[in-house]
Amino acid sequence: MELLKDFQALLAHPGIWRGDALAQEVASISTGFAELDAQLPGQGWARAGLTEIQVPREGAGELSVLLPALAQVSREHRWVVCVAPPYLPYAPALGQAGIDLSRYMVVKVQSLESRLWAIEQALRSGACGAVLFWSKGLDERHLRRLQLAAIEGDAMGFCFDHTPQAQRSSPVPLRLSLRPSQGAQVHVEILKRRGGGTPVRLQLSLPRGNPVLSTPLPPARGRVGRIPAWTSATNSSPAAIHNTAVAIRPSHWKTAQASTLRSHARG
Repeated sequence: MELLKDFQALLAHPGIWRGDALAQEVASISTGFAELDAQLPGQGWARAGLTEIQVPREGAGELSVLLPALAQVSREHRWVVCVAPPYLPYAPALGQAGIDLSRYMVVKVQSLESRLWAIEQALRSGACGAVLFWSKGLDERHLRRLQLAAIEGDAMGFCFDHTPQAQRSSPVPLRLSLRPSQGAQVHVEILKRRGGGTPVRLQLSLPRGNPVLSTPLPPARGRVGRIPAWTSATNSSPAAIHNTAVAIRPSHWKTAQASTLRSHARG
């Protein structure tokens, strides 16, 4: 009996983690959906690290699920950076959801190396709270390096994947599958999370209005600066990202100029 009590006391120690329990000591930000928070380590999106969201197509509700967290990031005066989106996010819907558009930047780059450079620098900078990117062309090695960059920069990285790869191994600690349902609802399945457990299925009710247009992102205007090699160590401030790649500035919303980015990066 005494041995059993000693064993139970050992299991109750905060330094002991059980494989059937969610990891709790994770700095996080609420997803804005109580039922989803309850199933995630730390009760929300981890503030440092990658999350992979698998969707059947663009505009399936993936950005809508992230809106509450992105709004919170912008209120904390950190940047929300969207790297090479296949479709132009709809700025009025983002603003209506509470995102400070002066803290929102869309980066247009062409090649895989350019995308990797922009994603890594944004994640590592320390000025960006959330970085959104798409998985096309990325492999496990890329994701592992980006995961380390996100931890170093204390940033959330959201990777959208449109291919059915739920069974492949991945270094990303949190993986979700999302598909639209009737009305403003989405089905969410948690495929992988710290603490393990069986897959969890949820249905979330989203706010009306998906912040994704059905129009592909227009080509960037002006001259694209030279992108440093992805393997090189480069300046990772938002100003450097803005000046080296191309930041899209649609006329119908306000976004920071390069001079503003520099001042915030210095601050």
